[in-house]
Amino acid sequence: MKNVHLIAACGVGMASLAGMLSERGDRVTGSDANVYPPMSTQLEDLGIRLSSPYAARNIPSDAELVIVGNAVSQDNPEVLEAVRRGLPMLSMPQAVAQCFLGERRPIVVAGTHGKTTTTSLLAWSLFALGADPSFLVGGVPKNFPVSYRLGKGAHFVIEGDEYDTAYFDKGPKFLHYRPEIALLTSIEFDHADIYRDLSHVRESFRRLVAILPREGLLVACADYPDVVAVAREAPCPVAFYATGEEGSPGRSGGEFWRVRGRGESGGRTEFRMEGGGRSLDFRFPLPGLHNAANAAAAAVVLLRLGYPAGRVAEAFDGFAGVRRRQEVVGEFRGVLVVDDFAHHPTAVRETVRAVRGRYPGRRIVAVFEPRSNTSRRKVFQRQFADALAEADEVVVAGVFGADRIPEGERLAPGEVAASVRAAGRPAACLPDADAIVARLAGTCRAGDLVLVMSNGGFGGIQEKLKRALS
Repeated sequence: MKNVHLIAACGVGMASLAGMLSERGDRVTGSDANVYPPMSTQLEDLGIRLSSPYAARNIPSDAELVIVGNAVSQDNPEVLEAVRRGLPMLSMPQAVAQCFLGERRPIVVAGTHGKTTTTSLLAWSLFALGADPSFLVGGVPKNFPVSYRLGKGAHFVIEGDEYDTAYFDKGPKFLHYRPEIALLTSIEFDHADIYRDLSHVRESFRRLVAILPREGLLVACADYPDVVAVAREAPCPVAFYATGEEGSPGRSGGEFWRVRGRGESGGRTEFRMEGGGRSLDFRFPLPGLHNAANAAAAAVVLLRLGYPAGRVAEAFDGFAGVRRRQEVVGEFRGVLVVDDFAHHPTAVRETVRAVRGRYPGRRIVAVFEPRSNTSRRKVFQRQFADALAEADEVVVAGVFGADRIPEGERLAPGEVAASVRAAGRPAACLPDADAIVARLAGTCRAGDLVLVMSNGGFGGIQEKLKRALS
């Protein structure tokens, strides 16, 4: 038992770690620049004291360990105080590995897209199958009250982020998790603040694959050429899956599964996996072929662990989804509001398509906030316009924290909207959530669907839409 202090405790991963430490008996305190929900609420419910803003006095006098979030710089006043007092410091991934992985068998879910959904589904399925797993997810699975769990079973399912670890460790987080099994859902360029280009991103995933043990397993999506290239270097067996109709490296030796969507029934997506002379049917709540592919990756792992396909299908059928992944906020005056975490052009495109497939006949109004470190930059400006043009109408918000991005590198939301209009769709650029809500309250009609996409709070737009449309 230790007295542990977390700097930047309101991040999803850090708050989950705080809960895990508290659950095992440590006394935990935390701080953040701003104390904000949902993680601040989760921590308060656990009795974990939070302080804000950062200050040296926030570290208790009897603290024995300080854990530093990756958003914290080396000149943070609490970092300086910890150094002055000679306190040991760990990054979040280091702390997870040292405190919790131990003799457990880590299953690491990595990739540009789909990590949170796939991790949540796999964690829930192992729980439903009686395996009593531990897990740590970068979101909130609806099947559980919080984003982590400490079980007594052998497996620890963890979302493996390629973002850097801490100011003193610029390598990706997932390198600390000692995977026995790894899932690689996709590789595309992202995190433009720390990666130079796609080859730089690919190199991080090569390093992940390289640390797999020879007796381990890599489950890889053959829809992405860079995933295939990385998977070919794996020191362990590889199981491929794909939604595309083209050939697969799996056919030249090794396991290969073709994933085919079969439509929807009762609000659930049905899909079929075909491979090795078998044909298996599954269903779960999230729409879109990309989500079916994520579920197929989880199914491959569960089948390899020895669970019968019928029991896996039952577990999938009980999955409730993940908060902020095509989550229905509500229907107001006949206008359906759906909230999603999409912040990369591929995710935006697939989310719009999935929502259109689930709600045929509704006019889709896509509302997008450039908030992530990549979306705030112009690197994907054309691709965002193309993806958003899949909707019937588009509203683009101003760049979040625009003053922190040099003007020459910054996304131009007005130009994105102009490109959407040039593609034949009505589009507007409005500065903030209040202006967007005022517009939608006056223009949306019964039967419309407002799809909100942001990887942050977006000025509380969801609650504001509720009030304005009601």
